[in-house]
Parts: sequence; C-alpha cells; structure tokens
Amino acid sequence: QTQSQQTFQRDSFLSTLKMDSQTPPTLLQLAGESLLRDQASAIAALDYLPAELFPPLFIQAYRRRICEPLKAMVQAWPFTVLPLGGLLQLPGLMVLKSVLDGLDNLLAQEVRPSRWKLRVLDLRSTGTNFWRMWCGDSTWNCSQKVPVAVHSSSPNQEHPLAPLEVFLDLNFNERDDGDEFLKYIIQWAQQREGLLHLCCKALRISEVPSQRLSEVLDRVQLDCIQEVEVNCTWDLPTLGTFALYLGQMSNLQRLSLSHIHVLAEEEQEWEGEEDWERKQQEEQRSFSQFLSQMLRLHHIRDLNMDCPSFLQGRLDQMLRCLQTPLDNLSIIHCQMLTHSDLTHLFQCPNLRQLKSLYLFRLSLEDFSLEPLRALLEAVAPTLQDLGLDNCGIGDSQVEAILPVLSRCQQLRVFTISMNNFSVATVEKLLRHTADLCNLEFELYPVPRECYRIQGTVNEERLAQIRAELKAILRELGQPRTIYLYSKCCHTCSNSDIYD
Repeated sequence: QTQSQQTFQRDSFLSTLKMDSQTPPTLLQLAGESLLRDQASAIAALDYLPAELFPPLFIQAYRRRICEPLKAMVQAWPFTVLPLGGLLQLPGLMVLKSVLDGLDNLLAQEVRPSRWKLRVLDLRSTGTNFWRMWCGDSTWNCSQKVPVAVHSSSPNQEHPLAPLEVFLDLNFNERDDGDEFLKYIIQWAQQREGLLHLCCKALRISEVPSQRLSEVLDRVQLDCIQEVEVNCTWDLPTLGTFALYLGQMSNLQRLSLSHIHVLAEEEQEWEGEEDWERKQQEEQRSFSQFLSQMLRLHHIRDLNMDCPSFLQGRLDQMLRCLQTPLDNLSIIHCQMLTHSDLTHLFQCPNLRQLKSLYLFRLSLEDFSLEPLRALLEAVAPTLQDLGLDNCGIGDSQVEAILPVLSRCQQLRVFTISMNNFSVATVEKLLRHTADLCNLEFELYPVPRECYRIQGTVNEERLAQIRAELKAILRELGQPRTIYLYSKCCHTCSNSDIYD
C-alpha cells in the first residue's frame, strides 16, 4: 500500500471511532465498559478472556486512558503483533508510555510467561484492518495478512525470552510535533538494547532543518531503512550532507527525491565572480559526494525523481551508480533534461527489467523516440505500467513506438495524456493496444480537433469524436473503457476527464 492509502485508511478508521460515540453501543462495548469500571477485576479477567475480546477491550481502555488494564493487556496480548500505530493519533504520548511500561514488565522477566505471544510492536501507520476486523466492522475488507490468534500447543510450557521487534517509521515535516514521539521511542529502545530491536524501515522528510534530522538519524540503525522519501527544497550542498547518511542505508530499496535544485544563472548577477565560482565548486563537490554514496546502495529497485534540476547534463553519472536493475522508475517535472540526458536514460542497461516507467512533463518534443522504442522493446516482457503524459509528444513521434506497444503483453496501465495528438493518432493507439488482455486503465489526450482557438474544449465536437472512438472499440470487439484527458484551460485552470 502507498502512504496515501495507509493515511486514508487510518483517518477513516479514526473517524469511525468518533462516530461510535454517536451510535448505540453494542453488547460487546457495554460489556467492556462494565469490566473496565473495576480495574482490578478487569486485570484478573485477562487470564480467562478469549483472544477475540482483547482488541475491543484494548481500544476502550486506550481511548479512555485507563492505564493499568492497558499495561496488563500488553503483557497478556494473545497475538504475535500489536499494531499500535493505527491508534496513536487518539490519546497520545501519555497512553503510549503506559503500553511501553507493560512491555517493560515483560522484558524485565528472565523467563517469558507462557501466554505471551507478542513478537512485534508496530508503531507505523498501519494495522487499521486488524482493529476493524476484531472490533466488529464486518463491512471492512480485511487483509489476509492480518495477525491472528496464536495458541501454544502446551499452555503450561515456559519459553526463554525472545527478542521483541519494534517497527517505527521516521516521519519529519515542517511541524516538530512528532519529534518528541520519535525521540522518546528511540531513547526507550536504546535503554533496552539486547532485549528488543528497533527497526525503522521508512524515512520521510518534508521541509525540516538538517539539525532536526541529525538528532534522530545519529541514533538509529540506518541499515534497516528500506524506503527514503525526500520532499524538500534542498540545494546540492544539503543533499551532499544528507548523502552521508544515505550511504549507510545499505538495504535501501526505494529512493524518492523531490525539488533538489542547483544555482540558477540569474543568481550570477547578484554574486561576485569569485563567490559564484566558489559556490559552483561546492555544488560539484556535493554532487560527487552524493554519487559516491549512491555507489554503496546495492538494492535499489524503485527510483522516483520530481523536479530533479540538479541532474541536468549529469543524469548519465547518476544512472551509472545504479548497482542493480530497477523495477520502477519515475521522473516528473523535468523539462530541463537535455537530449543527451534522455538518450542516456533510455539506453541505461539497468532499466532493461522495468515493471513501471512513468515520465511526466519531460520535454520529448523534437526528440527522436527511437531510443525509447528500443527500451520498450527490451522491457516488453516485464512492463506493467507505462506513463508518458505531458511530454510534448507529437503524431509523427508516436509512429516509432506503436509496433512495440502491442508486444507489451503484461501492460496494465497506459497513460499518454496531455500530448498533442490528432484523432487519427488516438485511433492508432487504440488499435495497437487492442490485444493487450491485461490492460485495466487507459488515459489518452483529448484530440486537438476538439479545441477552440482559445484553448477551450468544444464539447459538441468532442461528443462526435467520442462516438467515433466508441464505434472503433466496438469494431475491435474487446470490451474496454478508455478515458480522455483535456489540457489545462488557460482561462479557468481546469482539466477534465471523459470516458
């Protein structure tokens, strides 16, 4: 799942919990409320409580900040995973500390109690499926990977204490309200070294001072990180400094960089010649440092770059640093890439096994698509998603890639919108993709014949062309739904999608 999907599920779940207070309570909720009125009785009942009643009781105690039963429930938790991250936005740090106190009581014991099944404390923004399933929301489509109860075959058998795994995502944004939480968890884990393992698999950064980053990154095990997402307006020296951390993430699989910029030529007017040369030399040293750290990353499979102006004229140098073939490549908002950059991109040997290629708002106008055709030929057996939107592609250029499109038999998503195509070209694209049986989503540009001189869509003409395209689809004999996407209107700044 993507981060946005996880966020949507979590927020939806939290809103459902809020709505529960406005709906009549279930018998299970009433029983939980009754049990929690007497904390001592609630704790004593845990020894006899069925596993399926733990999650709803846990949520009630968590929401109402009833700390002692929470501590006890953690110690008697009958599942291998406690996905606490899905609840963390409710009561906050105080109740989290109660949960950790419960774990401390267990970790302090030399022999693990027989009923304790907990192996993983998951503090990431996941786990909403688990809570929904056990709390009675039958309408939720639960994942098959949801943790289930684990019962020991020998209830009285005692096992030596096993290490506890704690999963935590490192999320930094312009607000520092999450820093206290991160530092608390990291300090708690460091003080229990040997009893548990703190594993941070994802690092997401949005506009934060480098000092805030360093305070946390200096204290975690960087080789656990598998995903890095940088969404900051950084210059090259800042990227070069961060690269020293990046190079230690030896198991990194997914790297996303956004808005890394270089000195603009206009800035030269405001700088003295000596200062300008010094800054340029600093940029080059920083870029070289970035490349040297990229060479240490042997497991990257997913590379996403948004507005990477720092790669203009240098893209080939970064591509040569790739140590393994990529599965997914995305480059968006980078019209500054030169024809030489694009040629090196399409000829890169580590792109020959791509499953997903997404290029958005690159300048392919007046560029021969023959190198792209050769790349598509190589990835035809593996390619599942292809996006070539808003790249300035014209009718004559499409001819180069039409034959190879029909050989991409694994293709599921194909988008080529916001390019300047005629109706005839859209028709050719439909015919060359007609036999792709796995194709689920297709997005084409509204043909240029549908636009008025002012750039607005002539709805009457569009209706005629849509009817023509539907007739072609019927003629091809395959049931398909395609979408047409209009260019952004200069007067209203809106785009429209038509099916």
